[in-house]
Amino acid sequence: MKLTENFNLNELTKSQVAERKGIPNNPSSDHIDALKKLAESVLQPLRNHYESPVIITSGYRSAELCIAIGSNGLTSQHAKGQAADLEIIGVSNYDTALWIKNNLDFDQLILEFWKGEDEPNSGWIHVSYVGKKNRKQSLRAFRDDNGKVNYKPW
Repeated sequence: MKLTENFNLNELTKSQVAERKGIPNNPSSDHIDALKKLAESVLQPLRNHYESPVIITSGYRSAELCIAIGSNGLTSQHAKGQAADLEIIGVSNYDTALWIKNNLDFDQLILEFWKGEDEPNSGWIHVSYVGKKNRKQSLRAFRDDNGKVNYKPW
């Protein structure tokens, strides 16, 4: 099912973990509507700007899949069809996240585990879209000296 010119439902629901573990990852019609809004409002404008494929590394996750990967199936925006993790080959994840931050409407934007200009494609970008109540929250995720994940405003 095509969501926008360059994005389809399959790429926003595909999961290697779900396939390996036999976990169903089938979105409801409400989840599909949310994924379509995300694609229209964030993913397609990003694709149009860079004129390059946007690689979705994680999109919709069923509650069972969230639990299998250590996420919360009740609160995760992935489980609501509102979020995607992504990158663009050949474009620094920092630059991509900065362009989203400065040019698009979003709920949450997290530059996850980016290690700096020496490793421009380290980590990934998490972005979500809910609609009229978008928070425009920008964060950086990193691990502290004890390996614990922390978030700080960005």
